[in-house]
Amino acid sequence: MSTSDEKEIKSAYDLALERLGGNATAPQALTPEQKESLAAIDRETGAKVAEREILAKSGIQAALASGDAEAVTKLRSELATDLRRIKDRGEERKEEIRRAAGR
Repeated sequence: MSTSDEKEIKSAYDLALERLGGNATAPQALTPEQKESLAAIDRETGAKVAEREILAKSGIQAALASGDAEAVTKLRSELATDLRRIKDRGEERKEEIRRAAGR
């Protein structure tokens, strides 16, 4: 096999550019205000997660103490759903800021 027949090894970046059709642009730098907004969203999301976990903990402990396994399962499932929803909302808000930076 000659060198002209050999395929060039490409970086992950080059491969990603090919998949995107070469139209990828560098991400826009965030302003200090946007960075602070992202950090504030992270803090708010973390606080909401902690609050929800604390509230759920007492209910789960009460269900465990009463021996109600079905209630424990239900409460844990609700907690997982709520935590996912809280985190998803935070990510959506952060994505809005990132999209605004790309304009």
